[in-house]
Order: sequence, then C-alpha cells, then structure tokens
Amino acid sequence: MKSLRLLFLFLLFHSVVSGQASIKDTSLSFSTIGITFNYQYPGADLAKRFGNNFAFGTEFQWKFKSNWIIGVEGRFLFSDHVKESSILDGFKTSDGNIIDGNGQYGTVLLYERGLQLNLKGGKIFPFIGPNPNSGFMLTAAAGYLQHKIWIDTPGSPIPFLEGDYKKGYDRLTSGFAITEFIGYINFSNRKLVNFYGGFELTQAFTKNRRSLNFDTGLKDDASRLDLLFGIHLGWMFPLYKRVADKYYFN
Repeated sequence: MKSLRLLFLFLLFHSVVSGQASIKDTSLSFSTIGITFNYQYPGADLAKRFGNNFAFGTEFQWKFKSNWIIGVEGRFLFSDHVKESSILDGFKTSDGNIIDGNGQYGTVLLYERGLQLNLKGGKIFPFIGPNPNSGFMLTAAAGYLQHKIWIDTPGSPIPFLEGDYKKGYDRLTSGFAITEFIGYINFSNRKLVNFYGGFELTQAFTKNRRSLNFDTGLKDDASRLDLLFGIHLGWMFPLYKRVADKYYFN
C-alpha cells in the first residue's frame, strides 16, 4: 500500500510538472480522474438472467506524450429487470404470493447488482479534435466482473429470505473479464470540456460462487459466458497546470 501511495503521488507530481506546455499545440503527459456511465445490453448466459442495465463508476488514467494511455477503473452495475425470477417459485401460494413471517402477503423485489474492476490500456489517434491530445480512442481492459440477484423484502419479515439465507438464492457469479472500447476523446484547450464516448463490449468467463442453490438443492458449477455491450461515456478532470494565453500589444 505504501508503494502504491508513492506511485500515485509521483504520477500527480509528474503530471503537473510535465503539463506546463500548452495543450492546444503540444501532446502532453498528464493524469486524469473521471466519472463514467454505461447503458448496457446483456448477451449469452447473462441475457437469460437479467435485462438491460446501467452502470456508474470512477477511473484514474495516465496519458503519455505518445498518446498511449493506461488506467484503472471500477463501476457499479444495477437494474430492476430480473428474468430468473423462478428462484422463489417454491414458496409461492396458488395465487402467486409469498407469505411473510406475520402470516400476511409479503413483498419481495428482485434486482440486479454487480461490479466491474478493470486495468486498461490504449491509444489516442489525433486525426480530429481541437488539439494533438484529442481524437479517436481504442482501449482494451482485463479485470473482474461480479453480479448477483439482490433480494429485497421491504416491510415484510420473510424468514427464509433473511440474513445468510438470501445467499442460497442470489446466484452470486463472478470471473475474469476482458473489455474493448472504441470511441472519441476530447480534451479542451481551456481545461473546461473533457470527455469521451463510444461503444464497449465485455466478455466475462464466470461461475456461480455459492456452494448450493437452495431452490434446486443442487450445486451449479457450470462455466458461463456473460456478455455486456452498449454505450460508455466518461467525464474527466485533467491534473495538469494550464498555461496562460499570451497576448501581444502594439
């Protein structure tokens, strides 16, 4: 941890020192902190469990003078569209309801929850844009994807869905993932409008991490292919010192 802190401080210091030149006419080396947004469509095995989802996250990137970039990112995935709702069928009455601990009809809500962590690298091709630091961007990432069914019982104590019992139904799944992105990145000449946007595809090779699924009484250890594809957007805060504009008077 001490080494990581020292590396982070070095990158921040180096970004300020090396970013003294004008971004308008020079390819600079600097770091950025950003926030990200995704709207994603599932594919393969993931499409059998969930519908479309949103994702919000944060990232730290380092851009070299050569326009190569490296970075780390994390994001939180969520949706209220769960297709695999049959996990609770064994507890439903003939009219499709579930009885809570008070003998009343209970409310059970199912959601998708997940996270993704990536280490990424790529390159900016400055064919278009306001300066040599902007243009088409291609990146590839390797990391970790996790998702599960989040079970919520608002106002209804349901014993078999409380505490650790939920783990027998939530289908916690995780594994190695790779992600590709193609799009456009823009760094403003005045450090005001810094963003990127484009299309992203994730392929994750995952497995169920629970020892037993309570609803089936079986262990699910089959390998899965979970796909996510959609729009990926980011808003960035560059960590470099902007050089003041020069004015000449006769």
